[in-house]
Amino acid sequence: MTTAHFATDHPYEVIIERGALARLPEQLGDAARVAIFHPRVLTKTAARAADLVRAAGAQPVLVELPEGESAKTPEVLAACWGTLARAGFTRTDLVVGLGGGASTDLAGFVAATWLRGVRWVSVPTTVLAMVDAGIGGKTGADLPEGKNLIGAFWEPSVVLEDPDLLVGLPMAEVRSGLAEVIKHGFIRDSATLDLIEENPADAADTGGTRLHELIARSVQVKAAVVSADLRESTSVGDRVGREQLNYGHTLGHAIEASEHFTRRHGECVALGMVFAAELSERLLGLDPAVVGRHRRLLAAVGLATSYHGAPWQELRELMARDKKTRGTTLRFVGLRRPGQVAMIVDPPEDALADAFAALRGTHS
Repeated sequence: MTTAHFATDHPYEVIIERGALARLPEQLGDAARVAIFHPRVLTKTAARAADLVRAAGAQPVLVELPEGESAKTPEVLAACWGTLARAGFTRTDLVVGLGGGASTDLAGFVAATWLRGVRWVSVPTTVLAMVDAGIGGKTGADLPEGKNLIGAFWEPSVVLEDPDLLVGLPMAEVRSGLAEVIKHGFIRDSATLDLIEENPADAADTGGTRLHELIARSVQVKAAVVSADLRESTSVGDRVGREQLNYGHTLGHAIEASEHFTRRHGECVALGMVFAAELSERLLGLDPAVVGRHRRLLAAVGLATSYHGAPWQELRELMARDKKTRGTTLRFVGLRRPGQVAMIVDPPEDALADAFAALRGTHS
């Protein structure tokens, strides 16, 4: 078993071990009802969780969610609140988010907003959710105008990560999660990058120990960053708090929105990281060799490193709505070198356009 401690306002542990789902009854406390939010693809796993809850003396309430980002809409939120109301959910009851990042985001937000906040347990079942979306205490939902524009900081009581639940995960989902793993490597943990470079295929093997080690390392990175700055409030000058976890996300979120969330999050973040590295080379003096390493590592695990979709002006307008934007000032997370993050504030438009041209492969 591996654990990571999140020393936030309401501290919690991430427990990584085979069979971690069996620990769910330990979290029931005084709960008489447990709502288990899950996508249809995890119906059998949700049924196992329900059996554990029932055996512990509580009433499970299974709530099936739409797949992926389509779960994170105001309409689905309203339906979930209605389900809790009809089930008679009280402040001592418990919410469980079982699934990928969309399921844990939504379940956590439902927990944060029901009766002004009830306990919840995150059970991430994808690489992406295990290393990022399911563990940091950020919850939320989307609007047509952008991703995660509504949400709350609401820490789970515990995060249960069972590597066995990754077996059979589609390779595209594994790659999507590895984008966030690589992000953590560039912002804070160079050993992660070395582990992937040594054997990219092994890094993507859901049954292998290398991927499990990469997940554990990523969780530790996020625990350190989030423990120091839960609410993204400490970025000043070259000191970058939780915002560093958004490396690659400003353009990545814009691409997601422009494509109506039909492209996987990690695929968009990978493109956003290449863009951020190109921008960092121009404005922060990042070594071009590090930019090249971004492209090599991402490509080695099967992620695209060039983009030929929406036009620049459309993406530029979408980025203006990014959560890191302050007023009309656009902000990017950049790198001076691996492990040294800096904010790029109000970058020149010509530098932005030039970095995007490099991402398109049209830079001369």
